[in-house]
Amino acid sequence: MEPEVLTAAELEVRPHDGLVLAAGRALTLSVREFQLLVAFLRHQGGIVSREELYGSAWGRPLRSGDRSIDVYVHKVRVKLEDALPQRRFIHTHVGFGYRFAAEPSHAFHIS
Repeated sequence: MEPEVLTAAELEVRPHDGLVLAAGRALTLSVREFQLLVAFLRHQGGIVSREELYGSAWGRPLRSGDRSIDVYVHKVRVKLEDALPQRRFIHTHVGFGYRFAAEPSHAFHIS
């Protein structure tokens, strides 16, 4: 069986190897950031609640008032946008959660 490879535009994630490549360059993520990115890619295109993401990355239910998921989403968002500034990957849907989809960055969007 081939190891799983998750992709979104120029982003490639190999969960089995703990490897993230952005346009062919290795990206350094903490274990928690990596687990969160894998969860995002496995739910790519759909809106995922904070509770679902937390459960996937932390392996337990999100406690009321815990904002750690938001902190880690921000960290992953910044690292992805630094590595691939022409793309936005993580989109916030207030009151619902987050959506992971490779879309052109507005800074690079040409009409």
